[in-house]
Amino acid sequence: MRDPVECIKDLIGNPLFRDHMVYAPARAYKDPAGLHRVIDDMWTADWWCDKQKQLPKGATIAPIILASDKTCLLQFRGDKSAWPMYLSIGNITKEKRQQTSARATVLIGYLPAGKLDCFTSDARSLASYRLFHHCQNGVEMVCADLLIRQVYPILAAYVADFPEQCLVACCKENRYARGNPLTSMMRDPEVTKEILEKQKNGQHPIQFDDNGLHAVYNPFWDNLPHTDIFLAFTPDLLHQVHKGVLKDHLVKWCLEIVGDDEMDARFKAMPDYPGLRHFKKGISTVRQWTGTEHKEMQCVFIGLLVLSQVVARAILDFSYYAQLRMHTAESLDGLESALAVFHANKDILQELEVHEHFNIPKLHQISHFVKSITLFGSTDGFNTELPERLHIDFAKDAYRASNKHDYEEQMALWLQRQEAVFLRSSYLDWLSERSQSATASSHTDPNCRDDLDSDSDAEIEELQSESRSAAPTNASPTLPIVHVLAKTPAHPRQSVQHLITAHGATMFLPALKSFLDKHMPRNNIVPVVVVTPPDPRVSDSPKQWRIRATPEVQPGPGRKPGSPARFNMALISDGVRTLNLRTFEGVRVAQVHIIFALPRQFQVGTYSRALAYVEWFTPLWEPDPSSGLHQVSRSTRQLHRNAAVIDIDEIFRPCHLIPKMVLQSSTPLFIFPLFFPCTTTLSLSCLLNHLNFGIRRSLEPTLANRSYRVAIRQNYPSS
Repeated sequence: MRDPVECIKDLIGNPLFRDHMVYAPARAYKDPAGLHRVIDDMWTADWWCDKQKQLPKGATIAPIILASDKTCLLQFRGDKSAWPMYLSIGNITKEKRQQTSARATVLIGYLPAGKLDCFTSDARSLASYRLFHHCQNGVEMVCADLLIRQVYPILAAYVADFPEQCLVACCKENRYARGNPLTSMMRDPEVTKEILEKQKNGQHPIQFDDNGLHAVYNPFWDNLPHTDIFLAFTPDLLHQVHKGVLKDHLVKWCLEIVGDDEMDARFKAMPDYPGLRHFKKGISTVRQWTGTEHKEMQCVFIGLLVLSQVVARAILDFSYYAQLRMHTAESLDGLESALAVFHANKDILQELEVHEHFNIPKLHQISHFVKSITLFGSTDGFNTELPERLHIDFAKDAYRASNKHDYEEQMALWLQRQEAVFLRSSYLDWLSERSQSATASSHTDPNCRDDLDSDSDAEIEELQSESRSAAPTNASPTLPIVHVLAKTPAHPRQSVQHLITAHGATMFLPALKSFLDKHMPRNNIVPVVVVTPPDPRVSDSPKQWRIRATPEVQPGPGRKPGSPARFNMALISDGVRTLNLRTFEGVRVAQVHIIFALPRQFQVGTYSRALAYVEWFTPLWEPDPSSGLHQVSRSTRQLHRNAAVIDIDEIFRPCHLIPKMVLQSSTPLFIFPLFFPCTTTLSLSCLLNHLNFGIRRSLEPTLANRSYRVAIRQNYPSS
């Protein structure tokens, strides 16, 4: 077990994290007046601010984030396991902590994961609890900005799944780790320690059994200052929401109502969508679910239900609100209202004899999400998906490098060597960046002096000499050929009908079809990728939407498989759209059949880019009161499908249509839902992503650039 204080020193003093480090709490707002608060990272929440007021002036808090999760080292066989514990600090931005390659979350040691065969079956559980707590029992630090601060490491958050939370809280797994789910009372650490002390002295208090405690008399959090271990249990999206309330409860309830065969048939009838998994065999045969599969199932689940849609929509709304990376008062109110809608309508599950009671620990856990977000920040900073991913680097790969005998020591030695290599390479990268910045500053200011020491100068000269020797000597740049077109076309936005009548091109369309068939038989149909700016509530990276319009490909010779036709649905804009779409006003659903470009002699002005042939759907109807989904159907004109040729710039982004399900149908509505009949009613899926969800809920988008936020820092000077 490594010294946690030394690990904190390494993290807070790492110069690679200098641009991703914060040393004091802040209040962030999305408006210059400071009226609408934003909560995302840990320093924008309330816990840090409250603890800062309890410490001396000039103190710097290092919020400790612990995570532990027992994992199996072998995938298919064997019983070898490891119990790694990870540590990070809340001073580092959550985006940086989530990058496994940045090593902002470090392994501090392995907890004993033995079988404890020396104990009887009755005493083995208690022995494992005591062993866990036995192993975990204001320092001046040099920070990443080279300043020395008086740092107070305080345990702020403990990231763990439900069994691990019960283990840390010294309670049984049939109880709620944070408190009483019936009274919503949080456990008090001082009261819990007092009960354990009385039990240790043989007084046998009645609260010991009422609270479901284990006889762990020296929990590791016993003497930690400023720490409330029960408050430190942060929300867990993976186990509490995706796998817990949604998969283990909501999906199970709906399967009992609908039936496995019927639900599988509805998943099979779901239309294809780029980037969305199609459960071709249904969901009843899936034995091992991943977090990604849980999220993909949620995207279309509400459209598959006929009964209990209000209950399912409330839970799904809660899930999407909880996954936001940035919260405002509006989104927190949405979390509470979604949970209130569920509790107001959950009686229908008892009427359908699906579930007798709702005294479910995981269902009660989500009631604390709003409080935890207000205290510690958004949930993506404390998700157990990160420790699950770190198991690969710090446990499974290390085990594979051993000889499988006495593997614990070999794993620790292998990890030490890997860390040494990583630190050396990180140092060389940092040194190279520093030398480049010093060289750039010397060119701008000839009087400036480099503050590097002599050893660093020698290494810099060596690196520079290597870079000069590796540079090509006879590099002659080649200039590309540039074609300049008129900025404004003489006749912009001319329709095909105008070309036919005004220019006498009566055979324009047949000629165009003949030309495409003759000169571009295979390349005339291409996908389109729509790149939208990042939404800070979901991701800092731009989103790419793929729109396909590809015909059916027959199976080739041998074992080469074919592919079905894919004509994706899209939202078509009726004009210039803003970057943040808040409503569906001004857009219409259409199915894209062909994406093509005109011949060169016609490529002038607007039509120098590709065009698309689309078939329209009716304008969006009012949302369904139960599911909240907009409905559409095929648009016809004179008993023919309403079609048009549009510029691809009018395509806002793809969308997904879900067939309207009927109660207890014996067969899927559509065997292959490619061409929907004109009489078919379809629903526009609003849960494919957070952008759709925000439009349906009319969430006001947060400012796209995070630098526009107004951060009002408290007066907490640091030495």
